[in-house]
Amino acid sequence: MAETTTPKKLRITLVHSALGYSYKHKATVHALGLHKLHQTVEQADTPQLRGMLAKVGHLVKVEEV
Repeated sequence: MAETTTPKKLRITLVHSALGYSYKHKATVHALGLHKLHQTVEQADTPQLRGMLAKVGHLVKVEEV
């Protein structure tokens, strides 16, 4: 039998404001589901998510769950 593995989750917290950054950075933060400072969301760890985090890594804090 094949074991079912649950995908890894990442806990993402917005720690710096996106004000003063480009529209693309603001849109990426919004697409991550972050709207307010210190708001935290959990997302499944995917290559697409990792690319988004690489783009706005200076604005967010990422933890593995």
